[in-house]
Amino acid sequence: MYTLYYSPGAASLVVHWLLIEIGAKHELRKLDLAAGEHKRADYLALNPNGVVPTLLVHGEPLSEAAALVLHLADVHPSFGLAPEPGSIERGRYYQWILHLANTLQPAFRTWFYPAEAAGEAHAQEAKDLARQRIEACWDRIEAHLAKRGPYLLGASVSAADFHLAMLMRWSRNMPRPATDWPQLAALAQRMKARPSFRTLYEREGLTEWA
Repeated sequence: MYTLYYSPGAASLVVHWLLIEIGAKHELRKLDLAAGEHKRADYLALNPNGVVPTLLVHGEPLSEAAALVLHLADVHPSFGLAPEPGSIERGRYYQWILHLANTLQPAFRTWFYPAEAAGEAHAQEAKDLARQRIEACWDRIEAHLAKRGPYLLGASVSAADFHLAMLMRWSRNMPRPATDWPQLAALAQRMKARPSFRTLYEREGLTEWA
């Protein structure tokens, strides 16, 4: 049994999506980030970083979206969302998950909160640099998909593609959203066509990028 602390459209989205995809029994606890519910003492006791997601696994809290993506794919192997442990494809899978978590996702943090990274006086410069980094990631992934796609690991979807789709969604209002790149746009359409995506949007009350 899982319990997911989430906020609609936030980094918790990919965890919620995978829970639906694998049909795992779970309950949701929505946090109002604008009201600061993620900074309350009871939540900080579960996640000292005060961010979403937090996933209770049999009552034990786990956090970090990428870690939860890896964990869910491992614990539910019958859905084929991660390659065989020890294989070269498993290594590539780790590579993509960590690239998304360590390179692309932090650049989005700077894009959305540039003053946090550089101070108000340098916020625009930080935002411009974040955009360059995000678009450089899209360039790299686009070239990879053109050569070895249609998914990050080739012919079959993996949990990494769910993580990528969430981050592509975050770019929807940028000057150049991810869907400006044709291979990425095609991958986005395939991911959005999954029944689990429609269920996710209904449950989180989302409408953008549908």
